[in-house]
Amino acid sequence: MPVLYLGVDVSKEFLDVCDGSTGRSWRIANTVDAIDDLAHSLTHDTHVIFEATGVYDQTLRNGLNDYGVPYSRINSRRARSFADAAGFLGKTDKVDAAMLAEYGRRFAPRTDTAIDPKRHRLQALLLRREQLVEMRKQEKTRLLQAGDQEIATGIRDMIAHLSRLIRAQEADIRTLINADDDLSQTDQRLRQVPGIGDIVAATLIAHLPELGRIDRRAIAALTGVAPIAADSGKHRGKRKIAGGRKSLRKALYMAAVTARKNNQFHTFFIRLINNGKPTKVALIATARKILTTVNAMIRDSADFKTITP
Repeated sequence: MPVLYLGVDVSKEFLDVCDGSTGRSWRIANTVDAIDDLAHSLTHDTHVIFEATGVYDQTLRNGLNDYGVPYSRINSRRARSFADAAGFLGKTDKVDAAMLAEYGRRFAPRTDTAIDPKRHRLQALLLRREQLVEMRKQEKTRLLQAGDQEIATGIRDMIAHLSRLIRAQEADIRTLINADDDLSQTDQRLRQVPGIGDIVAATLIAHLPELGRIDRRAIAALTGVAPIAADSGKHRGKRKIAGGRKSLRKALYMAAVTARKNNQFHTFFIRLINNGKPTKVALIATARKILTTVNAMIRDSADFKTITP
């Protein structure tokens, strides 16, 4: 049966909807009740397409998950590139909804994996920890610039306070993971891998529900650590990474910085360096190696010692 693609342009207060089969467009409020009514009215062959807009699309995702409606969150840059190529020159909420419906019809994007409430809560806790860490970093910079002793004392007090808040946030993250058997089991398996500590493991659990469910190439592309070719004719361009989920790429990079000193990953890292690869390129490759290793571990329910990185 043909799939009906429904394009939805998301804003803070409204959702503009376009039926890809008829071209009919309408607007609803971005509220739980309005989204429930929409999801309840959809036929079983409907696939909803919308751009990733952070917190503004969360209510829509929750409603679609509750009714089992498949959906795909599209990278905004990719959607804009398609709009330009397909001739959607204007940019209004209505036009964007129609563009997204057409995007779905042409590309039939993979259905996003629904995030359960516990993973969503974990995402929120990690985001807040990241914010607190960034605030502490800023305060430490201000401390170096402080020329007044009284001001410096106040800054030190603030740094100490932020450190307490960060520790409390990390305790909440640990409590949440330990309270769920599936999350706890995955966490214990991930932390077997050199370079993966509590926060990196929690980040993978929260932001990569696809872990162990797709192949190594797809997981690398999804995370943004896959090299992208730039060849033309006889010219072989420099491979670069692009796109993906920034929080995951950052966490894996930090894991690689630590893991490169471990025997299992050290040999791989040194071989790349000896072959003339810049340190950053070798670290990204090591991050990709870590990712494909943990992907195989989760897929096969295997321990690190049984996997060859």
